Amino acid sequence: MTTLADLIAVLDAAYPPALAESWDSVGLVCGDPAEESTRVLFAVDATAAVVDEAIDWRAQALVVHHPLLLRGVDTVAANTPKGALLHRLIRSGCALFTAHTNADSADPGVSDALAAALGLTVTGPLDAKPESAVDNWVVQVPRTHTDAVLAALFAAGAGGGGNYRDCALRVPATGQFRPAEAGAVHGSPGELQRVEEDRLEVVAPPSARSAVLAALLTAHPSAEPAYHITERAVLPSSRGIGRIGTLPEPESLRAFTNRVASALPSTAWGVRSAGDPDRTVYTVAVCGGAGDSYLNAATRLGADAYVTADLRHHPVDEHLRKGGPALVDAAHWATEFPWCAQAESLVRSALPGLETRVSTLRTDPWTVSASG
Repeated sequence: MTTLADLIAVLDAAYPPALAESWDSVGLVCGDPAEESTRVLFAVDATAAVVDEAIDWRAQALVVHHPLLLRGVDTVAANTPKGALLHRLIRSGCALFTAHTNADSADPGVSDALAAALGLTVTGPLDAKPESAVDNWVVQVPRTHTDAVLAALFAAGAGGGGNYRDCALRVPATGQFRPAEAGAVHGSPGELQRVEEDRLEVVAPPSARSAVLAALLTAHPSAEPAYHITERAVLPSSRGIGRIGTLPEPESLRAFTNRVASALPSTAWGVRSAGDPDRTVYTVAVCGGAGDSYLNAATRLGADAYVTADLRHHPVDEHLRKGGPALVDAAHWATEFPWCAQAESLVRSALPGLETRVSTLRTDPWTVSASG
């Protein structure tokens, strides 16, 4: 039996909650992780229409990109708009799960799906998220106590490495010390002592530093064990907001704008571009959702065009005056919709027994367009 907990584990592995911005709200909104999950619907938004679709299809889980409860709330009463949706989901046995900015920064994530839809070969993130800080602990321990010290360090949070745990390096060594004239617990005062030891190396998050040190001091046979902590330098990673990549062949901005319009679901907002229509486009930056805060990043990385959503008049005008890349503005929902298929594919690969479906309902709020 596949449970909601199994689904959550797959989604959290693909879109780690630790990647979410501090202001964001991601993860399980409602639902019992112990309950069986056989049908999962994917969508950008948990609108009333999408909730209807999930319930009508008898889905046990609805996975969305945009949080239903992003700001703090003091009620989810059924007579409030969002509370009513939650009550309907709970009564129907359908969980709600959100992957928002953690899905934006994941690799692959929202912007990878957008880049793939446009036919780009991704070369890296638009705004890289640094690798998580990590401590490297080096400990000298008498060989008779190596296993006990390692067990204590692991229990305190050390020894993690991606999909592995209890990771450590053990190097046989010979330790030496000369007891002082008075107060020494081991050995005779003034005489050089040599002990068969192990040199241990383990990694741990800085947040576990106090716990690891306490475990070391408790488990180590010496009152003053020899140890050293080094924090790894912060390095860029393949994770982060947006992506930059290249087209198969250079094309004009006019042709590229048509490419974007053909690749994304149609909306009343449509697709519009700013810049010389005949400008050559080869290197392209993309950011699913609102991305005007990364205009400078697109310029710095040498993009010929930048595809995103929710661009505003004055920032666009100033950007073009400074000689930045051409801008292609599409509907917010449309730029994030390709992620639904990506998330569905990840879940289906990990949990082949599930029935999955991507909602094709257009949840973009704009419904009418007109031109003079």
